[in-house]
Amino acid sequence: MQKATKYTKAVNSKYPEQVVIAIARDAQGKDNPIAIGWTTITSGDPPMMAIALGRGRYSLEAIRHSGEFVVAFPSREMADDVLYYGSRSGRDTDKLADRAARTEPATEVSTVLLSGAVANFECQVAHEFETGDHILVVGRVVASHTNADADVKRLYTVGPGHVLRGVEPA
Repeated sequence: MQKATKYTKAVNSKYPEQVVIAIARDAQGKDNPIAIGWTTITSGDPPMMAIALGRGRYSLEAIRHSGEFVVAFPSREMADDVLYYGSRSGRDTDKLADRAARTEPATEVSTVLLSGAVANFECQVAHEFETGDHILVVGRVVASHTNADADVKRLYTVGPGHVLRGVEPA
């Protein structure tokens, strides 16, 4: 049986949820990562993924400039990077340099892949939708990559306040 609850309380029952890092090259040629919790696959044929970005985010500006982005699924070892990328603005700093991130060139878009990630998906912007206080950016996946180390495990947000860790299957 369900009971009526305020949205702000009920939404906390969503955990664990996935976290990704989106990367786009800005107008100055700097690759800018941002940690995002709101992401989904929107189509299998053609493959498409969506990310939700706050209207004022510098990463949204970079994606709009370049028309492309990478969605990286971070590994458990990348927890500190995820927190950093989600709490700093690329307007003020070079986040990849600050974290000494291991990157490699993307093959179809003009940004980078995160070498330590479980997987990276190169996307070209296909659609953009206003959804209240966020913009939903849908990208067509034009290349995908997985980590050569099959033992690398995903990182998830497991509770409010940006609590990050791995999740084991039930």
